[in-house]
Amino acid sequence: MAGRVYAITGAFGALGSAVATAAAEQGARLALIDFAKTPPPGLPGGDDVLVLGGVDLTDSVAAGAAIDAVADRFGGLDALLNIAGGFRWETLETSLAEGWHRLFLINVQTAANASRAAIPYLRKSPAGRIVNVGANAALKASMGMGPYAASKAGVHSLTESLAEELKADDVTVNAVLPSILDTPTNRADMPKADFSTWVAPEDLAAVMLFLASEEARAVTGVLIPVTGRV
Repeated sequence: MAGRVYAITGAFGALGSAVATAAAEQGARLALIDFAKTPPPGLPGGDDVLVLGGVDLTDSVAAGAAIDAVADRFGGLDALLNIAGGFRWETLETSLAEGWHRLFLINVQTAANASRAAIPYLRKSPAGRIVNVGANAALKASMGMGPYAASKAGVHSLTESLAEELKADDVTVNAVLPSILDTPTNRADMPKADFSTWVAPEDLAAVMLFLASEEARAVTGVLIPVTGRV
């Protein structure tokens, strides 16, 4: 991984930070992209890190400008890790069309926009990679998970379709499907849960970075559940 260029969307969040930290430790050059304007403390820094805050990836023009900035800074792009996204629990009866549309935008459209912009650069890489974040909940949705699961099912289909589109170019496209991530937000929302059964962001990061590595060249179009013991 040393010297390879990784663009990470949603890089300021719990999972994005874990992926960025692990990738930096392995010697990758990083572009950290997020809708938030200011990165949290503890993110990797230095000459091999480009921080792009305030980027609205639901806007294809903004997404394209961000990816172009990455390629301009580092001379190319080897892997795109689409972590940007969001969650909301609500039943169909209480939900509004705007809420469904919003989840589609932040979960599916962000990945599609960033991937579209990245494709020309990934084709030039000797080992182009796209790794998306789907959801195990999209395989079997429970009550209140309809809008979220539907949007993440869109990520799954995007992954499979794009893998077919790019397989002749030696660009792999895969997705991880986590259950519940062990984050401060999820702990606050579910204080009585057994956190030890959840997926640590560092563990999910390890799977994502394997899929982004040269060693994963034979893996494409795969949806990998990473569910801990949930």
